[in-house]
Amino acid sequence: MTARTRLFQPLTIRDVTLRNRIVVSPMCQYSSENGFATDWHLVHLGSRAVGGAGLVFTEAAAIEPRGRISPLDLGIWLDEHVPMLARINTFIEAQGAIGATQLAHAGRKGSVGPPWMEPRGWVTPDRGGWEPIAPTAEKDMPYYPLPHALDADEIAVLVQQFADAARRSDDAGFKVTEIHAAHGYLLHEFLSPLSNQRDDRYGGSFANRIRFLLEVTDAVRAVWPEGKPLFVRISATDWDAGGWTIEDSVELAKILKTRGVDVIDVSSAGIGRSPLESAAQAPLYQVPFSERIRREGGVLTAAVGLITTGTEAESVLESGGADLVALARRYLGDPYFPYRAASQIGEQLPWPRQYRRATL
Repeated sequence: MTARTRLFQPLTIRDVTLRNRIVVSPMCQYSSENGFATDWHLVHLGSRAVGGAGLVFTEAAAIEPRGRISPLDLGIWLDEHVPMLARINTFIEAQGAIGATQLAHAGRKGSVGPPWMEPRGWVTPDRGGWEPIAPTAEKDMPYYPLPHALDADEIAVLVQQFADAARRSDDAGFKVTEIHAAHGYLLHEFLSPLSNQRDDRYGGSFANRIRFLLEVTDAVRAVWPEGKPLFVRISATDWDAGGWTIEDSVELAKILKTRGVDVIDVSSAGIGRSPLESAAQAPLYQVPFSERIRREGGVLTAAVGLITTGTEAESVLESGGADLVALARRYLGDPYFPYRAASQIGEQLPWPRQYRRATL
């Protein structure tokens, strides 16, 4: 059946075709030990594939142990991580969805407890934590520890670790991978002048602050198969006059496109806490950033942030705001969001045969 709406039209990027434009964003599950995926991840991600999504991302997968946000986060720094990830991806694909990984490093926002830890704060090394790393020895928030400032040799090691993680993602069979350069984590910390006070080739000017991300992108694209799409998630703005701006994001997107990046996954914020961002939060509040990057950068984009209904998702695509819509919090409570979205915009999405007696 041919879709009448944009939301349920397929999208081909390189050699990969998504059955629709709905993306399950990475969502931390705090259910790993030493980075290993578990049956929880199989059921969590698999149910979203059964639920009709086009693209299903794992949670952020750390490229090294210090790259985790919490000690309970997913990892992809060991070859031994691959078999369970491959099992998960096989199930996702069997349901008609495409599986994807997000390659990440938490930087100075690492070694904290899960959300239910009270008070949520630094997990010290004697309790399974570690010393975080950053471009500059400055905290993100008061309850974080003082991070170690990376030197150039350490940055080079991290670039290789991103590439190694991409290779493992390919070994596990995933057809899409994404470099996480948003939300105040390590790569974003280098991009933003609020968190990058370096005076070497990785700090100061725009060209220097984007250098680390470009090196990571080149290293990942070199090992990531030509036919497989590469995404980069960015925070389009820090919501701070002295920080990273939407104009910076447009210029970065243009450059990333020339380095083999296919989709810019557009979010915002993450460096400290901005009252401007909090005040702006409303349905679709980040879509204007995605639209501008798409239009001026000439690159495919994914829009994310308080998209909660099929009508909203369709409007994003119809208006030219993005090529994909990504949801996270909405998906935590509703693995079958695409079926509800379809009914809201006049589409008929066939349930899996096991669920054909289901009703909304």
